[in-house]
Amino acid sequence: NILRGNQTTHLPFSIRILLEAAVRNCDEFLVKKGDVENILNWKVMQHKNVEVPFKPARVILQDFTGVPAVVDFAAMRDAVKKLGGDPEKINPICPVDLVIDHSIQVDFNRHLQKNQELEFERNKERFEFLKWGSQAFKNLRIIPPGSGIIHQVNLEYLARVVMDQDGYYYPDSVVGTDSHTTMIDGLGVLGWGVGGIEAEAVMLGQPISMVLPEVVGYKLVGNPQPLVTSTDIVLTITKHLRQVGVVGKFVEFFGPGVAQLSIADRATIANMCPEYGATAAYFPVDDISIGYLVQTGRDKEKVMCTKRYLEAVGMLRDFTNSSQDPDFTQVVELDLHTVVPCCSGPKRPQDKVAVSDMKKDFETCLGAKVQGFKGFQIAPDRHNSIVKFNFEGHEFELAHGSVVIAAITSCTNTSNPSVMLGAGLLAKKAVEAGLTVKPYIKTSLSPGSGVVTYYLRESGVMRYLSQLGFDVVGYGCMTCIGNSGPLPESVVEAITQGDLVAVGVLSGNRNFEGRVHPNTRANYLASPPLVIAYAIAGTIRIDFEKEPLGINASGKKIFLKDIWPTRNEIQAVERQFVIPGMFKEVYEKIETVNKAWNALDAPSDKLYIWNPKSTYIKSPPFFDGLTPKTIEGAYVLLSFGDSVTTDHISPAGNIARNSPAFPFFFSLNRNDAVMARGTFANIRLVNKFIDKQGPQTIHFPSGETLDVFDAAERYKQAGHPLIVLAGKEYGAGSSRDWAAKGPFLLGVKAVLAESYERIHRSNLVGMGVIPLQYLPGEDAGTLGLTGRERYTIIIPENLKPQMNVQIKLDTGKTFNAIMRFDTDVELTYFHNGGILNYMIRKMAS
Repeated sequence: NILRGNQTTHLPFSIRILLEAAVRNCDEFLVKKGDVENILNWKVMQHKNVEVPFKPARVILQDFTGVPAVVDFAAMRDAVKKLGGDPEKINPICPVDLVIDHSIQVDFNRHLQKNQELEFERNKERFEFLKWGSQAFKNLRIIPPGSGIIHQVNLEYLARVVMDQDGYYYPDSVVGTDSHTTMIDGLGVLGWGVGGIEAEAVMLGQPISMVLPEVVGYKLVGNPQPLVTSTDIVLTITKHLRQVGVVGKFVEFFGPGVAQLSIADRATIANMCPEYGATAAYFPVDDISIGYLVQTGRDKEKVMCTKRYLEAVGMLRDFTNSSQDPDFTQVVELDLHTVVPCCSGPKRPQDKVAVSDMKKDFETCLGAKVQGFKGFQIAPDRHNSIVKFNFEGHEFELAHGSVVIAAITSCTNTSNPSVMLGAGLLAKKAVEAGLTVKPYIKTSLSPGSGVVTYYLRESGVMRYLSQLGFDVVGYGCMTCIGNSGPLPESVVEAITQGDLVAVGVLSGNRNFEGRVHPNTRANYLASPPLVIAYAIAGTIRIDFEKEPLGINASGKKIFLKDIWPTRNEIQAVERQFVIPGMFKEVYEKIETVNKAWNALDAPSDKLYIWNPKSTYIKSPPFFDGLTPKTIEGAYVLLSFGDSVTTDHISPAGNIARNSPAFPFFFSLNRNDAVMARGTFANIRLVNKFIDKQGPQTIHFPSGETLDVFDAAERYKQAGHPLIVLAGKEYGAGSSRDWAAKGPFLLGVKAVLAESYERIHRSNLVGMGVIPLQYLPGEDAGTLGLTGRERYTIIIPENLKPQMNVQIKLDTGKTFNAIMRFDTDVELTYFHNGGILNYMIRKMAS
């Protein structure tokens, strides 16, 4: 009745999801009537920094962050048993899906089978453990490797839109241990990424505690130009919303322009929500959403029930009807007709560059004198350096801007038939025009689901993609998360010899330094057709308007405009070949089709039998409770500038060959001893204490320069606590819980930063690491901090959310900082030594 009442018509649709969940779960314990009233009074309370609980309908995990969650659940069973409780009480309470998609790598760029065989060879113990988990825990479903990318599988198969449980209908909603969980917002399912630690609490029945968010209304008007892709639209929106400033807020899309976008287009925009910094990027359900459910083979009767429910509770949207527009905190607008073809790079996803400006922009980046996101500091006399090398018996040349990786990859774009078929049609025209790709360029195609292969093959474009080197290499994230595999040795030698700024072009969502490949210093996000275009050109230093892609055997110059497919061409093929039958055929057998997975022999015990000789699966040391107390005389382990990402922090990025973790790291270990060694071990780490990139720091008591892990061990042995200093956007990037667990194991007690990305701050809280934030207008520079001081952080007895605390230095200076525990629940976790210790004590009692 609350949802149907007039009092909700002013609420953004995304806030109505929070309201419905609060009403349904109101028990006057975890969710109180006051919480319902606060959400209902959103227009006023959004500015009051009030805490509200949210119980999502389900949780989704990928294997990279999901394995630690299952390891923690196994260890929690052991801990509950030791405390005299029933270990089998430790089960997911809400439905959990885990999709294995992060383990496959492009070792061979034209061999799907070899890549999949290597994936199983490297990850056998890991996969056996996950299979054990699927049998030991109730309410946990595993989607085997080779099925696709988590977010695309969620969109095409797992998402319900409306839940139907025990005779009750309610909106589908989800949190996931991957930042791009937001992709599902494009279908009208409210979802976002959380830290793995926070997800585990949700799995155990705890609500997420969140500050009631502001909601930015993003109005779309107009129609896209014929040559513009959904990738161009999302890169434009990403830059725009970074400029607006939406960190910690919801973005809700509305306006007549939304009706011009397919669900795949909307999902592409929602997918990159972490890149513009919002919590969620929500598209309410409309008739196009309902049509997508039918197109993707969902049960038609359930789809009709879904529509009737949404109509009944006033949750079905008509974007052309402005009378349905709710109130928003702020409204910004984009005319889709103003979007032009573009890429983003060379180091950040928000740095949009129009395709027409790419050559000039890259050449400007080469000569930038000041190190930064747009600079490479190459001396002017070396801008046109050329290195000759031999590959497979032929001589080639590399220069600054040469493309060495071209990957059609990532849930962002492979979920979208229009850009995938656009790439296929461009490949067909390119081959027919006599164009080729140089053989040393590492090309790859990693679809987000089997459906993509199906429609590329049925439409007849797959063979042309293959002729240009874009063979299917696996079904998973691959190059987008840095699993790009090795480059040919002669290419690496040429890059190193000339100190060249080589380029990776990918249809992904992130291009941070060191992420895609250690030898590609410049990386650009682009639509799948543009990935192929730059692969054919062989360089980023090309003006497509004036310069040809290549010259064919007949001597004819072929320009990009000669082979670029029109929107009408793409739509005609899409209508003919992307049909419900293929979705049904692929997903009916998704859990049983992988024979290697089926053959795995997993133990049947309810408690996991830890193998003491295992270098991979090890019971983690996270369950020793902490008592909050003043941090005395902490040394600074590392001092950072802005935009330090979880790639820099956690062992997921490129590990330096000389780091303490490198000898152990080939199998993507989750052994805590190895993960601690791999923390802050990224090759592109910039520590202000050191005058070059690399994973080292100064051990101040001795004055020695050491690897970060070795310095941390010295401090730990001497009983010295540690802190980290940072600038803005600390912890940007993927939602890696090991970016918090790793520093915890190194002995880091607190981080002092100018600002945090949302998920990483939550992960730090979950591990009991204190996130401190400078007061507005202050930073290390204004306070005169060098990082060589020792820090005493005074923790008051009666802590309150976002309380100011005093920090004393051994120099005699004192200043205040904000303790970023944002809610009372976060303080409760902190008093218990983190979320997991809190849950164990609760379950045991």
